Amino acid sequence: MILGAVIGDTVGSIYEFDNHRSVDFPLFDPACEFTDDSILTVAVAKWLAVDKKHTFEKLDECLVDFTRRYPNPMGGYGTGYVVWANSGNRKPYNSWGNGSAMRVSAVGWACGTLEDTLEVARRSAEITHSHPEGIKGAQATAAAIFLGRNGKSKIEIKDYIEHTFGYDLDRTCAEIRPHYEFDGSCQGTVPEAIIAFLESTDFESAIRLAVSLGGDTDTLTCITGGIAEAFYKEIPQWIVEKILSMIPQEFKDVLGKYNV
Repeated sequence: MILGAVIGDTVGSIYEFDNHRSVDFPLFDPACEFTDDSILTVAVAKWLAVDKKHTFEKLDECLVDFTRRYPNPMGGYGTGYVVWANSGNRKPYNSWGNGSAMRVSAVGWACGTLEDTLEVARRSAEITHSHPEGIKGAQATAAAIFLGRNGKSKIEIKDYIEHTFGYDLDRTCAEIRPHYEFDGSCQGTVPEAIIAFLESTDFESAIRLAVSLGGDTDTLTCITGGIAEAFYKEIPQWIVEKILSMIPQEFKDVLGKYNV
């Protein structure tokens, strides 16, 4: 659980600034690396594994600890986030960036109810991303994961996300792909990531569709991967073995708490 987000981030890492508008590519290029998306995803997962009651004590410390110990990931941390992490007085900076959504996948696995999922996602986002769009992106991602892991159909997931968050999910990947450009916002990333999942037929096809859209590829594919894993319940073993060979032991230890 949550390994799908790390896989998506890693596969998409080399295409963030060199978009590949096709589903035909080697899934793990030799240049692929995990990025800040995986680092902060694991940081949130570690915090959730410790903070069973979701008190939100030390969430900021957990994020900063991982940031300092993994300081130079491919792609780099966002400018606003870096300022926040290095500040002695960490206050949210009203961001609507997609960083709140890319790190939230563990929330969709850790919570027992949809209501709790939405609340924990909100609070995990607003520690930095206090803008309504930043919160909405995290909530939509976590909700899709919660619904997927609890057996809801794609139609049910789509309807819930559209009606609750107002995202337009009636587009297709073919319609998005020709004109989609880099967009670091939640509102310009999360809907596209969900559409890639909705159009997929299995975990790997979800990852390939997400990459093919372009944009902020590592983050978009990170979000898609998290949702696809929850829905399909299975990742091909060769993909699992490959990603486990590419990430630090600390990541594996944290992921192990989620039965990966």
